[in-house]
Amino acid sequence: MHEEDEDQDEQDNGEQEAPEPLTHEVLSEKLSLLCKTGSGLAHAYVRADLQSLSLGDVSVLSTFVHLRYLDVSNNKISDISCLNNLSQLIVLKADHNLLQSASIAPLAYLQVLNLAHNNITTTEGITHPLLENLDLSFNQITELSDLSETNLPTLTTLDCHGNALTGARNINIPTLQKLYLATNQINTLEGLGHLTQLTTLHLRENQLKTLDGLTEQMSALQYINLRGNPIEDIKEVAKLQCLPFLRALILSECPVCETDEYRLEVLIAIRTLERLDKDVYEQDERQDAEEMAAQRQPVTDD
Repeated sequence: MHEEDEDQDEQDNGEQEAPEPLTHEVLSEKLSLLCKTGSGLAHAYVRADLQSLSLGDVSVLSTFVHLRYLDVSNNKISDISCLNNLSQLIVLKADHNLLQSASIAPLAYLQVLNLAHNNITTTEGITHPLLENLDLSFNQITELSDLSETNLPTLTTLDCHGNALTGARNINIPTLQKLYLATNQINTLEGLGHLTQLTTLHLRENQLKTLDGLTEQMSALQYINLRGNPIEDIKEVAKLQCLPFLRALILSECPVCETDEYRLEVLIAIRTLERLDKDVYEQDERQDAEEMAAQRQPVTDD
């Protein structure tokens, strides 16, 4: 066997290396941030950084109940139910693993949960009373469910981009402010109109042809990214007039960009806009839009 073949075999074997169990010895080297616990008379390490260790079994963590910050990203973990006892967790990062479910017991203090780049197929079972930031991007989710005010009463940011969603129904979280749904297969905006606190909506590279579904109740919405959707008719853009404080809109790489006087027509349709794509509207463009809109007003008899 040639030397380069041996090197290739070693590399292939390394890529197929079996998952390793987390041991107390390894964990002891990865603990940090000594803090007071309970009554303040005892101390414990509350942070564990365990990323990129080829870990498959992390059940040893179940007894480390004082952990507040846990990073097990970029491993080979398929089950995190062993973390159910970690009631003090504030931040949990388990992205780039082999998880098929996002369900773990409710964690009373959890604020940040990152489960991106796994094999998760459903949003069921995510119930954390103080969770603010949930990242489920790049999984295999086809439908949203269980995303309710009851389960996630304080959620402000939800990232589900890079999944297989065809719609965005069943997000019933009134506190939501930022929603990332890019690179899915979404073909309708129906079901989003009740998100009254939403300020940012990312829908880049989906299958939207029409823009029905957003409502005047979405009075906080200021930014929408629709880049790379098959939107053709400028009349669809006019449906965004219902959003009273829309400031920035991204339509680049949509067929509607080929419309004559594209920038002017969009501003006529949505007078509140400050920026279209990468460019801020200048005062002379605003004046042109006002004049053109006035010319198009129907003439009425006195």
